[in-house]
Amino acid sequence: MSSSVSFKNVTKKYKMYKKTSDKLLDLALPGGYGKDFYALQNISFEAEHGDSIGIIGVNGAGKSTMSNLISGVIPPTSGSIEIQGEAALISIGAGLNNQLTGRENIELKCLMLGFKKQEIQALIPEIIDFAEIGDFIDQPVKKYSSGMKSRLGFAISVNIDPDILIIDEALSVGDKIFAEKCLDKMNSFKEKGKTIFFISHSIGQVKEFCQKALWLEAGEVKAYGPVEEVIPMYKQFIREFRKLSKEEKKQFHQKVMEKRSGKLRTAETSGKPKGKRLGIFNR
Repeated sequence: MSSSVSFKNVTKKYKMYKKTSDKLLDLALPGGYGKDFYALQNISFEAEHGDSIGIIGVNGAGKSTMSNLISGVIPPTSGSIEIQGEAALISIGAGLNNQLTGRENIELKCLMLGFKKQEIQALIPEIIDFAEIGDFIDQPVKKYSSGMKSRLGFAISVNIDPDILIIDEALSVGDKIFAEKCLDKMNSFKEKGKTIFFISHSIGQVKEFCQKALWLEAGEVKAYGPVEEVIPMYKQFIREFRKLSKEEKKQFHQKVMEKRSGKLRTAETSGKPKGKRLGIFNR
């Protein structure tokens, strides 16, 4: 099968400033100014048409940065990304204008994607019906709850029928019935051979829906492969991390920050555990 998404040695670096004026110094000084922060480092993987991939990792591992790169919201600092087809990102409130109504947001999003007015008018009823937010569709989005924003964002994205769907914690809010409805829709996408990236802290949902898992740790790929292989390693890591003493956790976080600042660059991407406690202090 051909690849729908390909990452080759992708790195995303940001600059951290203590104050706004530091940005000017960064532009003016030959060597730049401010601390480097590597949100992602040396990421390489491929996704095939029809793949459903769960992106997992603790808070701050780089999952949302990954979703923004796949969807084209941000560019990489280095490396290459190849996307075959149209990608749509679903996250809480992503791409919604708080000042516009839900209906106006639907129209704006569709116009930006190149839909004609007649096509948009045909799509609007389907999107509204899927979102299930009632009369709020004609209220400004700033009045919406997180769950309502997620519903509208999901309804827009799945009904414009993208080739690649990126779902960033969009099912973490709202009720279980709507989540099941979304999962049914995602399954129909899989049957059509579309690629889906599912970012979630719910290991249960990842195991239920995804066939592959991409485990990010400190901005690097710790493991990538079948769910039944990667999830047990990740769960073991979480169990062993929880057993660490307060001082050991502090040392671990310190090492993570050193990696994210570029002081410690590793080439490890296999995800194979080594040493005691899954190599927590050997990464």
